[in-house]
Amino acid sequence: MTVARPRTARLSQRPKILREMESAARLDSSVAPENEEATEAWSGVLFDVYVEYRGLIVDGPAFHGDVALRAHPPSLGDRVLDIGCGFGDTTRQLAELIGPEGQAVGVDVAEPFVRASIAEAREAGVENVEFRAGDVQVMDLGGPFDYAFSRIGTMFFANPVQAFRNVRETMAPRGRLCLVVWRRKLDNDWLHRAEQVVDKYLDEPEDSDVPTCGPGPFSMANADTVSEQLAIAGFEEVSFQRCDLPIKIGDDLEHAVRFNMAIGPAAEVIRLSGDEADELRPVIEEQLREALADFEGPDGVMAPASTWIIGATAPAVSAQSRLT
Repeated sequence: MTVARPRTARLSQRPKILREMESAARLDSSVAPENEEATEAWSGVLFDVYVEYRGLIVDGPAFHGDVALRAHPPSLGDRVLDIGCGFGDTTRQLAELIGPEGQAVGVDVAEPFVRASIAEAREAGVENVEFRAGDVQVMDLGGPFDYAFSRIGTMFFANPVQAFRNVRETMAPRGRLCLVVWRRKLDNDWLHRAEQVVDKYLDEPEDSDVPTCGPGPFSMANADTVSEQLAIAGFEEVSFQRCDLPIKIGDDLEHAVRFNMAIGPAAEVIRLSGDEADELRPVIEEQLREALADFEGPDGVMAPASTWIIGATAPAVSAQSRLT
């Protein structure tokens, strides 16, 4: 199976569709209290980082997402949910896979991402998509969905069981779930090395006014824990497939150093540390150059990366059916 990538952007003249898409971003902006801080981070400083480093942040995991979509593809005509849709590239990819008779709904807690998703779908002329801003843990997702997908978008819930249960309750009987999440730090050594460097110089402050991203990128690295979470949420037939593919973390070593100081666990400690981190920035940068140097090659800085591709199935009788 060849996995389609989002269509090349082009201008579209569809006023009615665009009004509907633009209003979709305001359908549900509810956020669980325990996710408010992360929402602030993803709507502000982290959105800015994603814009600046989009080529690295999106393109690298995209190859892992392609493997997942080959392993657990949606079907033509499906109604699909894209959890943590970011810029909407995965939503548009899903929309192409399911064809014009299907419908892809992208959800993200950060309204700036949703606005960007709407604009880019508009420019690409993709009609069978819809975007909503809200917290998957508590929002009304609509549905029923035949298929739910997430690429690096489910690790930041304060209460993952509640979030997965909310997803499962909106799925059709035997609806399928496919997630791509980071495996452990040791198998994503570029992030681990950066964290080790920063830990030598900075301790994460106990009190800070700077918002954090939530539980963090490795919160779903333990397969046993995630299996239990999905089972408690009501999913069945949970499976894990390891995916090891290198990703680009910089055009050159300087780019890779800046990237690691902007995104990931090390970057969060730097942000939280404020002036102290600014004073130590030169020495941290030098240590990062040394730590990442062996990843540099003719095609840029390429680092090993490892993810879980998780599959699961909703019960044969949907939650909505049990209520009727």
